[in-house]
Amino acid sequence: MPGRLWGPTLLPVAGRRPAAVLAAVCVAVTAVLAMSVPHHPGAGWPDTAVDPWIQAGLGRYPWLLTVLPGLGNKLPVAMMTGTLVVACLVTRRWRGAVLAGVAVLASAVITEKVLKLFTGLISDGWHSFPSGHATATFALATICAVLLAGPSRPPLPAALRLLLVLAAILVAAAVSAAMVALAAHEFTDAIGGAAVGTATVLLTALVLDRFIPAADTGTGDTSQTKEAGLIARRD
Repeated sequence: MPGRLWGPTLLPVAGRRPAAVLAAVCVAVTAVLAMSVPHHPGAGWPDTAVDPWIQAGLGRYPWLLTVLPGLGNKLPVAMMTGTLVVACLVTRRWRGAVLAGVAVLASAVITEKVLKLFTGLISDGWHSFPSGHATATFALATICAVLLAGPSRPPLPAALRLLLVLAAILVAAAVSAAMVALAAHEFTDAIGGAAVGTATVLLTALVLDRFIPAADTGTGDTSQTKEAGLIARRD
């Protein structure tokens, strides 16, 4: 399909290098944690330092510990992913639909079928690193950030878009922390999951923008430039 039919890119040109750097940092963090941190209860610093603090803080709000973990379960994640895909299709943001549909699934496969098998089992028989809840929720939060801040962003006030992005990140962090508070995961499991989810989304966006250009080169098509100008004026 010609690139122009896909509309604006997911990432602005100026944002591609920072996105690549952030993705590389996330990959490095995941690799270091996977190879250097023993993933079992009471394994050592930083888990022994951070886990009790999280458990004490969220333990004051037991109702949160009954609500937050459910947001990272498979069905809610699938529903939220489907909602993003449908919203992008309805608004003809084809790249966004592909990003949401591919990145969430890819991050889950990386976590569940690769990294958890590589790092082994924790004492109760469950694969621990990285956290699947953190992977899924941070993947969704990063997708929201890309869709709300990139060239294909909806015509909403900049302050509202920023608020929505911050809310998505806060929810992802809260879900991850709740899993630590319940002793279902450790702090490093949550960090690893957040890194996997974030890196997968950013790398998927970079690949889509690289191989599906915004306009057919060599034809004088300036559709993306014009659309970017219209978006900038709306903001």
